[in-house]
Amino acid sequence: MKKDFIVARIVASQDGSPYVYVSFGDPNDYKPGGERQQQNPFGSNVMAFTSPEDLMKNLPKAMGNISKMMGGGSGLTDTPTFKISMKEYEDIGIKVGDKVTIEIKKSDSGGIYT
Repeated sequence: MKKDFIVARIVASQDGSPYVYVSFGDPNDYKPGGERQQQNPFGSNVMAFTSPEDLMKNLPKAMGNISKMMGGGSGLTDTPTFKISMKEYEDIGIKVGDKVTIEIKKSDSGGIYT
């Protein structure tokens, strides 16, 4: 299965680990010019970043907001969200508003992981 999405948000990991959360939205939820029609899917207390440089520049501020995010945030919604390493994030070079295609394939191994 292949499906097109728009990169909706890129958020730093709240525990300080070298990961980011990339959330994808339906392309039909966007107006021409890249503006999103819906409200922020992560709630009002979550900081979003559009580039690795932006992430690193604002990381101290994001870390200072952890208590607000843990207690007062509405959490993530049902939009597809991937946790990826900073290296993977830099390698793929995506930013908010980019169109991406996500492909899902069933593994041939068919085994259950324990």
